[in-house]
Amino acid sequence: MAWHQLSVISDEHTAPLIADFFSDLGAVSVTYMDAEDEPVYEPAIGETKIWSNTQVIALYELDADPDAIKAQVIEHFQSQALLNWQYDEIGDQAWERAWMEFYKPMKFADKLWVCPTDQQQHEPKTVCLILDPGLAFGTGTHPTTALCLEWLASHDLTGKTVIDYGCGSGILAVAAVLLGAKIAHAVDIDPQAITATESNALKNNVQDKIHCYLPNDFPVLQADIVLANILAKPLIDMSEMIASLLVPNGTLILSGILHEQADAVITAYQSHIALQPLVQQEDWIRLSGAKH
Repeated sequence: MAWHQLSVISDEHTAPLIADFFSDLGAVSVTYMDAEDEPVYEPAIGETKIWSNTQVIALYELDADPDAIKAQVIEHFQSQALLNWQYDEIGDQAWERAWMEFYKPMKFADKLWVCPTDQQQHEPKTVCLILDPGLAFGTGTHPTTALCLEWLASHDLTGKTVIDYGCGSGILAVAAVLLGAKIAHAVDIDPQAITATESNALKNNVQDKIHCYLPNDFPVLQADIVLANILAKPLIDMSEMIASLLVPNGTLILSGILHEQADAVITAYQSHIALQPLVQQEDWIRLSGAKH
């Protein structure tokens, strides 16, 4: 199947309005891309940050009229600068299959394999977590996730209770259970992350030991181990709440932190957690420690 792809560049305030208008005109998907080279870090919880100059890209079925859509957008936003209109007709692609060509089995601490479905590893004294590209972030290829998986695979989780706060794909919750945890509670603000976590739990036959929640549905409870692989700003903003999820002497693992952000996160948690020296992979770091 082929598609019409229509794109335009605008500023950070107008781009979301254009995206909504594209959707109102029947777009099957709308995405943002950086029109320059401007890094964006630290969105607030539930916020999608975009760039000063943002390319808005809309995909339409072939029976749509891209010229008419463009004309309606120009008329509706005539007082705003709309730059660099582009149009293409693109073919359908098996995106997951193409991505899988680059996704190979990964091993953590000589104990945990993370593998796509058709490349499972069955070494003695290891466990294999099956994970395919899906709806939500978290496959083990990014340093923030890899740092957490390395920690999990390096510790005895037998009989432990775990909270994975900001679960994404659920990879950390599933890994914890496969490595011996008694139960894992997975929490995320994104309903797609809940769907992905439930799917990956089922794929790894641990669905009975993983409970998934949106934050408003998450009951008041504590765990032996709390993992929070999100970003520095929400980690700082929620430091008291995240620390409160631990039982006394429980262990906290924090990731999603750039090296230059480490001091601010340490400051936010040091009154609650006896933090160990940070561990770094590329530009990212992991913090861990026991609750006072």
